[in-house]
Amino acid sequence: MQLKIMMPKKKHLSASRAPLILFLCQMISALEVPLDPKLLEDLVQPPTITQQSPKDYIIDPRENIVIQCEAKGKPPPSFSWTRNGTHFDIDKDPLVTMKSGSGTLTVNIMSEGKAETYEGVYQCTARNERGAAISNNIVIRPSRSPLWTKEKLERITLRNGQSLVLPCRPPVGLPPPIIFWMDNSFQRLPQSERVSQGLNGDLYFSNVLPEDTREDYICYARFNHTQTIQQKQPISVKVISVDELNDTIAANLSDTEFYGAKSHRERPPTFLTPEGNASRKEELRGNVLSLECIAEGLPTPIIYWIKEDGTLPINRTFYRNFKKTLQIVQVTEADSGNYQCIAKNALGAIHHVISVTVKAAPYWIIAPQNLVLSPGEDGTLICRANGNPKPRISWLLNGVPIEIAPDDPSRKIDGDTIIFSNVQERSSAVYQCNASNEYGYLLANAFVNVLAEPPRILTSADTLYQVIANRPALLDCAFFGSPLPTIEWFKGAKGSALREDIYVLHENGTLEIPVAQKDSTGTYTCVARNKLGMAKNDIHLEIKDPTRIIKQPEYAVVQRGSTVSFECIVKHDHTLIPTVMWLKDHRELPSDGRFTVDKDHLVVADVNDDDGGTYTCVANTTLDNVSASAVLRVVDVPNPPFDLELTDQLDRSVQLSWTPGDDNNSPISKFIIEYEDAMHEPGLWHHQTEVPGAQTTAQLKLSPYVNYSFRVMAVNSLGRSLPSEASEQYLTKAAEPDKNPTAVEGLGSEPDNLVITWKPLNGFESNGPGLQYKVSWRQKDGDDEWTSMVVADVSKYIVSGTPTFVPYLIKVQALNDAGFAPEPAVVLGHSGEDLPMVAPGNVHVNVVNSTLAEVHWDPVPLKSIRGHLQGYRIYYWKAQSLSTRNRRHIEKKILTFQGSKTHGMLPGLEPFSHYTLNVRVVNGKGEGPASPDRVFNTPEGVPSAPSSLKIVNPTLDSLTLEWEPPSHPNGVLTEYTLKYQPINSTHELGPLVDLKIPANKTRWTLKNLNFSTRYKFYFYAQTAAGSGNQITEEAITTVDEGKMAGILPPDVGAGKAMASRQVDIATQGWFIGLMCAVALLILILLIVCFIRRNKGGKYPVKEKEDAHADPEIQPMKEDDGTFGEYSDAEDHKPLKKGSRTPSDRTVKKEDSDDSLVDYGEGVNGQFNEDGSFIGQYSGKKEKEPAEGNESSEAPSPVNAMNSFV
Repeated sequence: MQLKIMMPKKKHLSASRAPLILFLCQMISALEVPLDPKLLEDLVQPPTITQQSPKDYIIDPRENIVIQCEAKGKPPPSFSWTRNGTHFDIDKDPLVTMKSGSGTLTVNIMSEGKAETYEGVYQCTARNERGAAISNNIVIRPSRSPLWTKEKLERITLRNGQSLVLPCRPPVGLPPPIIFWMDNSFQRLPQSERVSQGLNGDLYFSNVLPEDTREDYICYARFNHTQTIQQKQPISVKVISVDELNDTIAANLSDTEFYGAKSHRERPPTFLTPEGNASRKEELRGNVLSLECIAEGLPTPIIYWIKEDGTLPINRTFYRNFKKTLQIVQVTEADSGNYQCIAKNALGAIHHVISVTVKAAPYWIIAPQNLVLSPGEDGTLICRANGNPKPRISWLLNGVPIEIAPDDPSRKIDGDTIIFSNVQERSSAVYQCNASNEYGYLLANAFVNVLAEPPRILTSADTLYQVIANRPALLDCAFFGSPLPTIEWFKGAKGSALREDIYVLHENGTLEIPVAQKDSTGTYTCVARNKLGMAKNDIHLEIKDPTRIIKQPEYAVVQRGSTVSFECIVKHDHTLIPTVMWLKDHRELPSDGRFTVDKDHLVVADVNDDDGGTYTCVANTTLDNVSASAVLRVVDVPNPPFDLELTDQLDRSVQLSWTPGDDNNSPISKFIIEYEDAMHEPGLWHHQTEVPGAQTTAQLKLSPYVNYSFRVMAVNSLGRSLPSEASEQYLTKAAEPDKNPTAVEGLGSEPDNLVITWKPLNGFESNGPGLQYKVSWRQKDGDDEWTSMVVADVSKYIVSGTPTFVPYLIKVQALNDAGFAPEPAVVLGHSGEDLPMVAPGNVHVNVVNSTLAEVHWDPVPLKSIRGHLQGYRIYYWKAQSLSTRNRRHIEKKILTFQGSKTHGMLPGLEPFSHYTLNVRVVNGKGEGPASPDRVFNTPEGVPSAPSSLKIVNPTLDSLTLEWEPPSHPNGVLTEYTLKYQPINSTHELGPLVDLKIPANKTRWTLKNLNFSTRYKFYFYAQTAAGSGNQITEEAITTVDEGKMAGILPPDVGAGKAMASRQVDIATQGWFIGLMCAVALLILILLIVCFIRRNKGGKYPVKEKEDAHADPEIQPMKEDDGTFGEYSDAEDHKPLKKGSRTPSDRTVKKEDSDDSLVDYGEGVNGQFNEDGSFIGQYSGKKEKEPAEGNESSEAPSPVNAMNSFV
């Protein structure tokens, strides 16, 4: 079985049309004999010329002559030759040999003989039993390259402006030579509209110039056939100018014969070639029509061409030799007509008409075709040609004029047609058709071969075709037979003939399935029949899934130097193996290590500009191929602009132009222009302006007296380019300043002066050399004239001897060597300040509460301030505390109130204290005298928490509390309040006990407590103003008197208070009855020994507290004084946090600081104390203890042991 996967392209011809054109097929090409080797071995065929030498055969006389004549036929043909119309007996010429199996002749003239001997007209005849074919008449001529005849050329002398023609006149060669002009150095002579070479090889000068003088005008003739160049004798030309001509005349003639200033008079054009007003030109169809007009004149004429009766063909018209030659290629009869060339200069015009006639050697309209007929069939040979003049048609039979050939009753001649009817095998022959006129001839061989052959199918049996689905499938069935067989196709073993409404049946036997589907797979049978027999062949068809690219590469824009990846995923038929390759711009990828190809990706690393382009993924199988492309655009910041140029240079402006650099595939959006002032700030570039990206010029505004240089940067979406090279420098002229100094102020540094300051102009703003300032001043409220002083380039001037704090009008004007700046603005200033003279009066104090007081005062007169009023300042200090009556170091505090305020608040006062204050006015110079001291007392406040709380001497049923009074009583203590409650083993809080203790006590013993029970204590002090912050503590009564009670701190890790599990044995009668006293004592003794041995007398929770002290301390609320842990307002919720008791069993007060910003303005750190006095009034109290049995403490190991007792 033969596999075919490439479908041959066939001419589609429906089989249903065969009856309509059957006769035409039989007459023209009823049977085309296929070039099948097996078929050709069996079929006889008349000769056919397959190769021959050209009709006009010019040979190289230095080489052997080879005259080609090749032919085919069955049996193989024999060859013979004629020379000049008579038989050429090659056996009698030892120099001539014929190639074996061929008619090609070789004449060995390299060993002896001359090429001229074999000049002549040769014709080859190929003959076998079926007929004879002949070649064209081959005219053999040796090439010739003769030398120029010796001639003596005189020097040509002429005046400047005259016309000149240098003749070439090369020797006649075969073929004609190619002409060109050169000098002795073998350099082509320059040509122009003034000097040019004509078609005949002559060199034409429309007018000569002195530079045309030379000794070596040489014409060369190149004979391409023999590869030789012949040279003409050099021609010498001397062009005499007017001055040289007058010098010659002066030496030889009289003065009256001198020439004028012009070298030669100007003149209108005249034609050098062709001559006259009209000429004729004849050309053959298909050749190149060349028309030439060369004119002389001064100035040099220009040549124009028109066609009088039509237009010049656009695509076939060309101008050569500076439009002096008009060429029309592939000329046709339609190009005949009158062509006009016009020569024109400033003095006139002249025209010449060339009448063109296009003739035609014979050319085929219908050339005769070979005929293969079966006996009894009809046919036709047609030989139709055209030409100008009309060619004559003549027929030959086997090389003999048909008029003298044997008669054949089946043949009838009708001019250019031979009609055959009811042919027999004896009608086989080779016919020659000759079409000729005066310009040439055409000769064609066409055989008539009469054969009787049964059908043969030439396509290999069981050929397998593989086709992609949804594509046409072409199943070949090449056949031969005589008469022409009919073809039918079947599908499957029992299928009926395939109909043409679904399939296409071609005349060459091919079956076409226009759109092959999966169900088209199967075996197809081709059957060929004629009257002599039948033949058939099986063809197999397989349909494959198409190859598809399911993931195509995508368009990418990347910056230079980055990496890009293209993806290409291919899906294909599982029986086909695809190969995937990548192309760049339809060529192979560069052999560069930056390109990496894996299964589905192409990766390009370090992308550069050359990598931009179209990348194509091509997937090939043996049956199909698909491709997908994506464009890679490589972008980057632009290249810097270049070629900066300054034009239109004026005093205050200049035009800058530049050439943009490459935008690197990202359009330039704008240009940034910067300038450098080489005079004032060399090396420092400033922003000048920006212009749109489409603009390459900018009109720049300039300042006087600046040495400018400019540079340009281009900006696109990726960023800005490097700066361009700097432009040339441009120094603008000096001018008076455009502006005056800014930030002008007038302030006195002393009571008797005025200091005028300003921000000076920089060098760029100075506009010229000699920058100075004119400083002017006068009192605002007086009638004084302006006082002025010109100072150097400084920024300050001091006016002395001024009154204290008087308003002044001030102005500062810039000037330079070119003049003054515009009139400056007037600024208000003041002379120097002095200390205020008067203290605020009527100072009184209103005490708001124990920590806040309000102060009022009367403002001082403005004149007494002697400066800018900045505010009032209150000095206050605590003289003593009313509760302790002890004096301490006095630390004064200061509060400043901005502006003209006449009252202010004093926050952060200590309750129950004796204060003193005074008020002073403040200006820019300092403080005025103090007001008389005013004293006031603050009322009592709530006290701070007791300084410490300790539980000592624990017993079975009692605990002793010791404490230190509050560090800040803030009044007279009236009493202490102690609240406590037990915590049982289930973490529940017991009933709350409230106890009042006299204020003079620092120790208190609680009795009748439950033994081995944990208690929580809440302790705080009171004054007449209310209760202070509380302090809390926990303790456990002992199991035996004399044993130390353990005070267990809260569990630091859990962040919660731990209450030991406990069993109140005194309330459990059944337990007392069951336990004997001896067992109880023994158990207690064992526990005590165990604890002392392992813990060193400490409780486990106590040790844990020492290692992990909780940093958080829960303060009491300030407003209600309730406890934060056991609040009855929380519906007896479980205990959330335990007490925060230091490991030394002492609770310290917590202080917090308040800010004075809420009360006083302009607090500048004038407090002499640390400010902590505010904190004692802002601490939060703990919530009241809860009435209940809830507890959040974890069970204590000691209580756990106690629960077993």
